[in-house]
Amino acid sequence: MSQTKPEGRAALAKARRVVVKIGSSLLTDDGRGLNRQALDGWVDELSALVGRGLKLLLVTSGAVASGMQRLGVKQRPHALHELQAMAAVGQMGLVQAYESSFQRHGLHTAQVLLTHEDFVDRERYLNVRSTFRTLLDFGVVPVINENDTVATDEIRFGDNDTLAALVANLVEADVLIILTDQEGLYETDPRTAIGAVLVPEGNAGDARLLAMAGDAGALGRGGMRSKLMAAEKAARSGAITVIAPGRSERVVTRVLAGESIGTCLSPAQGRVAARKQWLAGQLRVSGRLTLDAGAVRVLREGGKSLLPVGVKAVEGTFPRGELVSCHDPEGREVARGLVNYSAEETRRILGQPSERIETLLGYVDGPELIHRDNMVVL
Repeated sequence: MSQTKPEGRAALAKARRVVVKIGSSLLTDDGRGLNRQALDGWVDELSALVGRGLKLLLVTSGAVASGMQRLGVKQRPHALHELQAMAAVGQMGLVQAYESSFQRHGLHTAQVLLTHEDFVDRERYLNVRSTFRTLLDFGVVPVINENDTVATDEIRFGDNDTLAALVANLVEADVLIILTDQEGLYETDPRTAIGAVLVPEGNAGDARLLAMAGDAGALGRGGMRSKLMAAEKAARSGAITVIAPGRSERVVTRVLAGESIGTCLSPAQGRVAARKQWLAGQLRVSGRLTLDAGAVRVLREGGKSLLPVGVKAVEGTFPRGELVSCHDPEGREVARGLVNYSAEETRRILGQPSERIETLLGYVDGPELIHRDNMVVL
């Protein structure tokens, strides 16, 4: 199933920002209660990677399963209010376990509980993104889960594989590693087919791979199908996804070293190309910026971010995070990108040096008006 791809295992060693997702069956030892020994083992490995400079975000399942174990419930409930109660109880033990385990290595953690609304509401989306960036800058490991206690059926992610992919998009991660109780994706179900063949590599979004996927286990809401769909979502921002066996020794380290373990799913295009094409392909822009000649030259020749000092005029009404077009003094479009500040805020800081942003606005979301990672030069 492997094909020639612009990115694959060879690119994993260059990863600097990684999202790791650990599934319920791994964390709860297939439902027998929170497996502290296994959790400590993953934390030991992840802490060593953070010590080497990796920016790490951890998406964890296991709250509902942990709550079931604490309350002596044998079968996963179906009623939403019962699931929410299990999650509320289980989340306490889950977070305590991660906090104490990471602190053995001198690392701080931050609990972040998200709902679907945090991704569909633009203002909340940008606030979460800024929070994650700040936490990573402080060397903190965000421990992320769905806010099961308040999420309703209508606004659930469906599973934490989807949540992990959306987090990868949010922080523009290089790699999403999904740890599971399977070796990876097989061409046929290894539980029923003798000699099932592991798929070592493939392209995210390949319909042939989806045809091979099975359903979820008894504890989790996901399954191999949800992991493949998560890989497709992660690929939208150029992230590589690796579905890997969570019980294998030093699995994350081996994945990031490019070892052939699990199933590696690459975007159909390279990381930069995928994001840049997405930006360039957007037909609707929400505003227009006119740049001075110096800013145009820096964008075209230097590959730099757009600073407010290089902006001469603003047209339109747009909130921060929207797509705007950038034009030279003669009116020719030279770039487009996602702005860090609203139209009103941009008018207040245009022509000003970045160090004055906080004075003029009362806060600063970044020194750039448009970061180079969120811009395509035309």
